[in-house]
Amino acid sequence: MLTTFYIFFGAFREIQNSQTFPITIIGQRCEVEREVQEKFSHIRLKMEDNQPIDTTIPPSPHPQYPYHCKKILNPARNTHDFVRQSTVHRLIVPISSVTAPFFPRILKMTTQNPLTWKATLADKIPPHWAEEIDTFENQMKLRTQGKLDEKVFAELRLRRGAYGQRYDNGFRYDGEKSQTISFPHPDLTKGPETKWEAPGMQRIKIPYGGMTAQQMEVLADMADEYSDGILHVTTRQDFQLHFISIEDTPDMHRRLAAVGITTREACGNSVRNVTACPLAGVCRDEAFDVTGYANETAYYFFGHPDVQDFGRKFKVAFSGCKTNPCGLTFMHDLGLIATTRIVDGVEQKGFEMYVGGGLGAVPHLAKLLDEFVPVEELLPMSQAIARVYARLGEKKNRNKARIKFLVGKLGIDEFRRLVKEEREVLKNDPKWDDWLANLSRYEEAGKPAPVSAGENIDLGEDAAAFAQWKSTNIYPQRQDGFNCVSIALPLGDLTAPQMRGVADIARRFTNDTTRITVEQNIILRWINEADLPALYLALKAINLHAGGANSIVDITACPGTDTCKLGISSSRGLASELSNQLAAKGLQYDEALKNLRIKVSGCFNSCGQQMVAEIGFYGSSRLVDRHRVPHFHLILGGEWDNNAAQYGQSLGVFPSKRIPDVVNFLVDMYLREHDKGEKFSQFVNRIGKKAIKDQLQSFAKVPAYSVDKSFYTDWGDAREYTIGDIGIGECAGEVVSLTDFGVATAESMYFDATLLLEGNSTNGNVKQAADKALGAMLSAAQALLKLQNIDISSNPDVIVSEFRKYFYDTELFFDPFAKGKFASYLFNAYENRDDAANLDRSRQLIEEARLFIEAAHECNTRMVQSGIVSPGSFKKWLMDREMQLAGK
Repeated sequence: MLTTFYIFFGAFREIQNSQTFPITIIGQRCEVEREVQEKFSHIRLKMEDNQPIDTTIPPSPHPQYPYHCKKILNPARNTHDFVRQSTVHRLIVPISSVTAPFFPRILKMTTQNPLTWKATLADKIPPHWAEEIDTFENQMKLRTQGKLDEKVFAELRLRRGAYGQRYDNGFRYDGEKSQTISFPHPDLTKGPETKWEAPGMQRIKIPYGGMTAQQMEVLADMADEYSDGILHVTTRQDFQLHFISIEDTPDMHRRLAAVGITTREACGNSVRNVTACPLAGVCRDEAFDVTGYANETAYYFFGHPDVQDFGRKFKVAFSGCKTNPCGLTFMHDLGLIATTRIVDGVEQKGFEMYVGGGLGAVPHLAKLLDEFVPVEELLPMSQAIARVYARLGEKKNRNKARIKFLVGKLGIDEFRRLVKEEREVLKNDPKWDDWLANLSRYEEAGKPAPVSAGENIDLGEDAAAFAQWKSTNIYPQRQDGFNCVSIALPLGDLTAPQMRGVADIARRFTNDTTRITVEQNIILRWINEADLPALYLALKAINLHAGGANSIVDITACPGTDTCKLGISSSRGLASELSNQLAAKGLQYDEALKNLRIKVSGCFNSCGQQMVAEIGFYGSSRLVDRHRVPHFHLILGGEWDNNAAQYGQSLGVFPSKRIPDVVNFLVDMYLREHDKGEKFSQFVNRIGKKAIKDQLQSFAKVPAYSVDKSFYTDWGDAREYTIGDIGIGECAGEVVSLTDFGVATAESMYFDATLLLEGNSTNGNVKQAADKALGAMLSAAQALLKLQNIDISSNPDVIVSEFRKYFYDTELFFDPFAKGKFASYLFNAYENRDDAANLDRSRQLIEEARLFIEAAHECNTRMVQSGIVSPGSFKKWLMDREMQLAGK
């Protein structure tokens, strides 16, 4: 009998190659000798039987970096522990032969004549992909030798999809203070303030979301062998694996490439994954199937020279129709909606082409560039757009580098002129349309007959649950007798065994027609109506049979504070809590609610797509009773339908622990007061945001720390959400109150500005809204200046000048990641205050005001925590800073 086993090592200590430690392994439990326990936190053997094995820990084949970081679940404590994974982690040997004397001989044979993935898969990987991976592996070696700059290497690894992860700077807050995470080689980095041996995240591109059963199995292997066993589906039809060692990435990339998956340009300033409607080809409302067009666009731009010099990322989306939300084209840098027209009696296929959309901190709706681009012109026009963006887009200021800012700066008419001018001078490329004749290869079909025919499928006690599941998770295709089945993934996650189970199910019930969605789910297409009961039971066997897909309980969430370095509040923790509470009430089956979307982001960026949800949240924090409290902004007014044609606005910030109460209140109010057939977004517009905000104010209160400490922790995290005791000066109470009051005034002005743009805004309202937004920023800036001068003038010229002097030039207002981005909003708005206002510009100013106010809150908190709480302490800080600069 053969056994495949894996050995994992814990603790962050180096192991010398000469060391071996005797261990006794029984089943999956390890009894380790005392001296070994002192060095390791975990030793785990994964076996296929329970026979005892006596063996020794194998030495590492890489002396410089003996073992890699890995995260595993510790079931006893329900926590995740960081452990180190041996690079010699797989041996296949006769079970009867594994004894202490024999094991070193097996190890010797393995290390002297090792099989490598590079050699094993050489004939299965496209040559240019293999060369790219080899190049990246060489770049890794150069970095470890100090021959490649860390900033350069950071961008190189990002373009291979190898991303940073929370705590990779070597520090973690334990609830009382920041603790150092020890690494064997702490001076070696893979980017600025990013430790080489710290776990990272790997993003994997799945163009248009389409994948085969074989690819699913390889992805499951990657999760098992290199990650924590979890595959995470993103809102861009990508997969993400967390807790990845940088050393493992070349082999991982080779194994993915061998089954047609690339990580090329999954991150970085590049064309990101090209997304498409997961119902393409089976949708009842589409103009035509966009699958092939999306995939060919993705592959055309992989490594294309015209997309290598962008200032920021570039996102592309395809939709087969205009009314449904599947493609979300209006929130993309380049959005394409399928359409047709009749020319000389012949139907011609083409696309409505939109540019300059994007969510991010300040969302923009895409503008119509061309109402009909023939399919033959899809790639050359896209290339022309890319070239204009690469040539004229911002490069120095990353905060203004997305194409939405270029379109806004030039105006859509001038941008259109430049694109068409660029198109005229492009040299013809056969690759623009040589694939059009082969689009039939993207055509799909179902099994010719139900695969469960003749089987006695008895649902028994599952009949009622099956009926509910069928009411939410089934989409009847336009092809009679076939259905799309949505597999709802909690928080977008599934385990490696579940992934293998889905692969088996896809093989059994379909002709390999599976897709992942932007709502973090999986869709099985071409399921025969008669096979639905058998399919349901197969999904139940792998615990993926939950109903409520794409409903109020199927909540989208970004990784947030779990793994993202930018996370402020726990988006996944909140999403899980909301989902559980709403599902317990059975709201996913309520006809009025089941299509209502809730989406959560952990910070002001929009990875969770909260700005286009009916109910959205993004993470924030506030200082209460001298302690930080996790909060979330509430976003209402977003439109998920019509390809996300309308963005929501913030109605205020609420403590994280009151968000479930806020949602329950909104849901109950809607169920009680909505008109027949009235959608939630329509209800919000009819009632009015101000009326809703007024009724929510009681949920904004935070009890004192001594009364209820639970408010001072985040969902799913036992640690206190503070960084420790805060020293305050003699006049702290009064001065802080004045600052908080000023920022609160700014928030009120911001909200007034949003109300001015409700409904059919007149030109007067547009100008008033822009002025209100600027006024809100001035109020927040003045509030901060009160900590420097309690008698600061209300003259806008003085506020802007003093703010620049004391908060921008000193970098006191700078965000740790965005730097001076938010301050620039105030300066630009004030400098251009006399410009003619239009609706788009006013909306942008309002969103920038929201972010400036949020940054003011954060700046105030940092100042208080640093003891800057009065004009006297501000002056002392300024003097200390000048002395430090003088000493450099």
